Amino acid sequence: MATIRIRQPGTEKDGVSQSTLSLDQIPPLGAEKLEKRFWWQRTRAIDPYAIATQPSVFDDPDTAEKYQPPDNWENVHRFDPLARWTWAEEDALIRKMDFRITAWACIMFMALEMDRTNLSQANSDNFLEDLNLSTNDYNLGNTVFLIAFLLAEVPSQLVSKWIGPDRWIPSQMVLWSIVAGAQFWLSGRSSFLACRALLGLLQGGFIPDIVLYLSYFYKHHELTLRLSWFWGMMTVAEILAALLAYGILHMRDVEGRSGWRWLFLIEGLMTLFVGILAFGLMPAGPCQTRSWFRGKDGWFSEREEIIIVNRVLREDPSKSSMHNREPITPRLLLKSLMDYDLWPLYIIGLLFQIPAAPVGRYLTLALRGLGFSTFQTNLLTIPSSVLNIITMFALSYLAEIRNEMVLTAMLGQVWCLPFLIWLEVGYTAESNKWVVFTIISLLLSYPYAHPIQVGLNSRNSNTVRSRTVSAATYNMFVQLGNIISSNLYRADDAPLYRRGNKYLLAITSVSIVWYLFTKCYYIFRNKRRDEKWDAMTEEEKLHYLATTTDEGNKRLDFRFQH
Repeated sequence: MATIRIRQPGTEKDGVSQSTLSLDQIPPLGAEKLEKRFWWQRTRAIDPYAIATQPSVFDDPDTAEKYQPPDNWENVHRFDPLARWTWAEEDALIRKMDFRITAWACIMFMALEMDRTNLSQANSDNFLEDLNLSTNDYNLGNTVFLIAFLLAEVPSQLVSKWIGPDRWIPSQMVLWSIVAGAQFWLSGRSSFLACRALLGLLQGGFIPDIVLYLSYFYKHHELTLRLSWFWGMMTVAEILAALLAYGILHMRDVEGRSGWRWLFLIEGLMTLFVGILAFGLMPAGPCQTRSWFRGKDGWFSEREEIIIVNRVLREDPSKSSMHNREPITPRLLLKSLMDYDLWPLYIIGLLFQIPAAPVGRYLTLALRGLGFSTFQTNLLTIPSSVLNIITMFALSYLAEIRNEMVLTAMLGQVWCLPFLIWLEVGYTAESNKWVVFTIISLLLSYPYAHPIQVGLNSRNSNTVRSRTVSAATYNMFVQLGNIISSNLYRADDAPLYRRGNKYLLAITSVSIVWYLFTKCYYIFRNKRRDEKWDAMTEEEKLHYLATTTDEGNKRLDFRFQH
């Protein structure tokens, strides 16, 4: 009789034990492919009390032992391949995680975005004139910030993986909030550039740290959608920043200070408050929520912890390959950086934001140049932000519903093309300011593909080690793209920026071609693996699983998603 060896969960003190069961002792699973990804896809025909546990490698006696989590994994005491749960339990638990985990991640990201974008609001209040800065100095400040941000990405991820994102992320927030608030005392070009550099160093790595943290709790398609909420909050932060700026900038001449100085100070203090709270509101993982701040019983019951751990591992066993306090060695770092199968996604990260970034960065200056007042300018940045949230959510959901990632993400580039063409051939000094405002707003409303691409990068990494480094590397390429975009609009090309718009059109065209190349590349890689895998006998496949030294996305049984 076929048997399967399993780990039985125990208490944190007792650890785990192993036992062997015959297949007829294993409880039944939910119907394969029954799972619906989104609430509107669920019908009354699906019994909420039916088994939701889906088949996985842990149900096959030939493969179960080969995918067992290691004993040092922090959630191993909750691993139970015999665990079964219902759709009602799973849905309720996902809502609970959204409230406890994702909502707070979104609030922290809003704090980051407000401190990153308030320079744009300051520009509407004569920031450059007060500090005797030119637009080229402004470009240089953005470039310094982005270079520092880029350089901090991988080191920040390594520190986060070593001490845990639950400790490192709050520390980052507290440190950068102090620098952000200190911009109240800016005195000129040197202090401006110094603060930009410090902010970049302290904020770099925050985003991939959060992505890694969320991956502890969610399945792949759920992570993509939570990331769309995450970046949606970025846009919400921009809207709130505009509304806050509208009020705070009226404080000009209070204590004889400019309004933009109060803007930096007040928003810095807001981030400091969020950072201090984060120390108590970020548990290290799904089974580590007990604390004096979160309560002695923690946020999740033992039953809920078992569901969280097993539903994630059943989809992706690689998530137990490293524990959440395990550092990445230099050898593993180099190995991750040399993973050529992820580089097509890194190049996408480099290119995809460039078409709209210069226009967005110069939006407040452009609106002031069109004749809008300081306060009108800040309010007129809101429509494009609202539309951007809508298009980003629509794109992310479309990608998951259709299970088509790369080509769906490419739609953002296609969106930008006609508006960039108008800026190059239709925009003149005599153009109606409301027409210009409308075209620019529509361009900046392009569907933001970042959540799709970050989620795809995480899926195609297939190990915690690779996922940690690849998230930082991908974001480094994104920041490199931002550095490029920060220098495409130059003072000698103002105010129509004909030369800069030509560059944007060329880069957009290249970007569309690269998306198509990436799609073809992953199809080709999967096809080659199918040929090798299908040519093996069942005995050869089992021998490969038992003896292979291939890791992560280099395993023959792994298929890239695209």
